[in-house]
Amino acid sequence: MISSTSVPVGGDKTVVDTVIPYPLTGNGTSTMSNHIFNLVKSIVGAGVLSLPAGIASFGNAPSAVIPATVLITIIGVLSGYSFSLIGRVCAYTGGKTYRDAWERSVGKSTGIVPAASCTFKTVCATLAYSMILADTFGSLCSSVGLTLTRSQTLLSVTSLFLLPLCLKKDLSSLAPFSLLGILGMAYTAAAMGVRFFQGAYEVGGKFAEDVSISFRPNFGTVGATGVFQPSTFILVCTLSTAYVAHFNAPKFYSELKNNTLRRFNTVVGTSFALSITLFSLIAGLGFATFGAASSGMILNNYSNRDVFMCISRIAVAISLVFSYPLAFAGCRDGVLDLANISVEKRTNRFLNKVSILILSVITVLALYIRDLSFVLSFGGATLGNALIYVYPALMFRAAVKKMGDKAGAGLKKEVNFALANALLGVSMGVVGVRMALKPYFGV
Repeated sequence: MISSTSVPVGGDKTVVDTVIPYPLTGNGTSTMSNHIFNLVKSIVGAGVLSLPAGIASFGNAPSAVIPATVLITIIGVLSGYSFSLIGRVCAYTGGKTYRDAWERSVGKSTGIVPAASCTFKTVCATLAYSMILADTFGSLCSSVGLTLTRSQTLLSVTSLFLLPLCLKKDLSSLAPFSLLGILGMAYTAAAMGVRFFQGAYEVGGKFAEDVSISFRPNFGTVGATGVFQPSTFILVCTLSTAYVAHFNAPKFYSELKNNTLRRFNTVVGTSFALSITLFSLIAGLGFATFGAASSGMILNNYSNRDVFMCISRIAVAISLVFSYPLAFAGCRDGVLDLANISVEKRTNRFLNKVSILILSVITVLALYIRDLSFVLSFGGATLGNALIYVYPALMFRAAVKKMGDKAGAGLKKEVNFALANALLGVSMGVVGVRMALKPYFGV
């Protein structure tokens, strides 16, 4: 999946493809195991909970899980390759951030393009988090006999938890809570597996009558062959959102201890393999349980009396609450960068005002937008595909071109493969946008 290009480090004089003009060993202190944990944590987020609905977009029979698993694997492999590609561009150019790598390879005049994309992608992420929190806390409240509307739930969660956390300036204390993200998703997959094999939501099952009719299992005759329908691109673009962590690739490369490309690629390959496995399990088990009725937020399909799934909701809710300010900080800082607000002007008072304004806008959007799968598929079709497929390929091509004769033949041939991925990303994006908008605008 990942290129094994080796480079001279220390006394190692072996060179494959090209000589790296920048030293690979820097001040990174993170071990490979820590890096793998952190990258899986970055990849496996809220997007995975909408994958069963992505399968339901093209099929309603159990066999639809087969091509869906193949797509999850293929998109995961291509996403892992492009994540590695960004790290290699940083090695070739000395770039420290996504924008820096772009400006050092493609050029400074267009640096705002990836910067804007990263910013608006974090807007989509925080919007999705708000929507999931509204549904998750609403279900938790119902399970203890407290009835709140979705609007009341969202406003309560935002004012009591999200606002105070988003106003924090030092977010390092929140890092340990993100462990619940991986543990929560792993537990969710296990709980979904238990309920599926028990048949707890089938007709006559323990929780069959507990959920509304629209969320009860609904199966038809369109199975694996449904993958050839254009609506399959909804799943593909949802995956682009689910896998995207690429704006952090430079950070992962620079912070890895003894960051040779071989070690970096091992981290990337292992992390994406684990993420592919978890994605396949949650997507497959959710769809196999509910079929065409799979909600854009699959936990909504499960009964509020289901203790296993209530624990899952709690774990996911806690994880998202403490992950929210991390994504929000990226969103806020990106907006300030695009507005050319200097660091000197970013006083605590100013940051507080901007934070309240941005959080208010996102909360209002979450109040009126209720289709999570639309947010994730549309965001994946546009910004996700650009960050995963298009921008890395363009940076890689420009970096190799600047090497001139120092670039090996293999590296030059790989440019064509990267550009083919970019073209694939553009094609998926065009069709994906059309399919995401079709239910609402008939395009």
